[in-house]
Amino acid sequence: MDGALGRSVMTLQIPCAHCGPRPSTEFSFGGEVRAIDAPDPETDFARVFLPENPAGPQEERWYHALGCRTWTTLTRDTRTNEVG
Repeated sequence: MDGALGRSVMTLQIPCAHCGPRPSTEFSFGGEVRAIDAPDPETDFARVFLPENPAGPQEERWYHALGCRTWTTLTRDTRTNEVG
């Protein structure tokens, strides 16, 4: 399939421990990995609803909804979508 500039379009590949590399369309994004405790309601609200989304590598959780139905944690560079 060709993209807008005549380049091939490829989906993000996510490594699954059970199924091997799979397209991101089989997964549900579970969010960035962050601390789960908060000292007050405002901080808890920000933790749940205001993701940091930093430029660069971040740890994320993905659920293999259309495969083996397991969670996986990976590091993805938000600038390039490279999974490492």
